[in-house]
Amino acid sequence: MLTKKGKYGLKALVDLARLAPGETAFINDIAQRNNIPKKFLDTILLELRNAGVLRSKKGPGGGYSLSRPAADIRIGHVIRTLDGPLAPIRCASRTAYEACDDCSDPERCQVRRSMTEVRDAIAEILDNMTLEQFVAGGSEIEIQEREDYRASHIG
Repeated sequence: MLTKKGKYGLKALVDLARLAPGETAFINDIAQRNNIPKKFLDTILLELRNAGVLRSKKGPGGGYSLSRPAADIRIGHVIRTLDGPLAPIRCASRTAYEACDDCSDPERCQVRRSMTEVRDAIAEILDNMTLEQFVAGGSEIEIQEREDYRASHIG
């Protein structure tokens, strides 16, 4: 499940992705626009900066901005940075695997096998979704379908 930390981080990134190129935003403004507690947002944005997703600038004209174009930022990377592994249980994680205390045969465990499939499905979607697509409201295919529909029915 996505934590509040992950949700607030995504909301802040959407806010920053909507800025004009070269524009920055102060943390107070991001927090206020998105109804996020400022102290919590401080921590979140620092983690995203340390992960190379954001850059910050001090002084006049300072604030936060994306470190690269939204099309180059993957949602899976952001969620892993803030919330850790995507797997619903540790024994299904690729990056933070831990065997279950109650499992005698992890390779044959149906719960683990099923949760590994869930992890793979989640990773497939989130690792292929860019922040640009996230801001636009869907995957590249869905966005293209909407644009094709608009072109054929509106223009």
